[in-house]
Amino acid sequence: MARKNDSLDRFVVFLAKRDGIDKLVKTFQYTSKMAHWYLLQNGKPELAARWKNWEVSCGLSRKCFRTGRFLTGFNAIRTTQYPNWKWQALAVVGNSGEFIYFFFDHLTWVSRINLLDSKLADKFCYISAFGEAVSYICFTIQELTALTRERKAERQHLKEIEALLTGSQLDKETTSKKIREKRAAISVIRFQRVMRICAISSFAADFIIDLVELSPSPFVNHAITLGISGLTSAWTGWYRAWPRELK
Repeated sequence: MARKNDSLDRFVVFLAKRDGIDKLVKTFQYTSKMAHWYLLQNGKPELAARWKNWEVSCGLSRKCFRTGRFLTGFNAIRTTQYPNWKWQALAVVGNSGEFIYFFFDHLTWVSRINLLDSKLADKFCYISAFGEAVSYICFTIQELTALTRERKAERQHLKEIEALLTGSQLDKETTSKKIREKRAAISVIRFQRVMRICAISSFAADFIIDLVELSPSPFVNHAITLGISGLTSAWTGWYRAWPRELK
């Protein structure tokens, strides 16, 4: 009898993905950020410094893991086709922003470790954050548009199910089959809705983090604001990347 895959099997598959390990290390990064703040507030600077080292290490590690990721955005610009020019424009601008984000993120990394002039790190980081923010705005508009379309499709399916239940002239077996198909389509739409809401939440959280470079303020730069934003992004991304079916 074949063994049923359990949570550990799924976790192993999750960690084998680049996005999976990124979300785990991101969880470490922003948990350690809040721990550092908490320990400083409670007069434990030596212990706080250890957590700060972990936070910095996680941040640099994530930049290393993302090596070559800028090619994803470039390839999407090169190959993706959409049915109308508005959607195409959003995709091109969004993927261009993502390309800039990851490309300059690599340069930030090599500057932080002094392979390039460390004085350039802040400039590279600003450009990277700007590209990331632009991509999140475009991708959020796409997700909201898709949510609206899918909501209309769901309502249409529900109306058709009601019509089949109340006044269908088809035989019972055919009616039941069509109802099952409609309900399956609704289930897919509702699952996609959850994924899209997770994506929007992640974009919003990461946008707040980008504001540290683009428009710093006491609220945005506070460790709790950044910690909550970082964990929101990490955990919604974790949920989206989690394997649901294993072969």
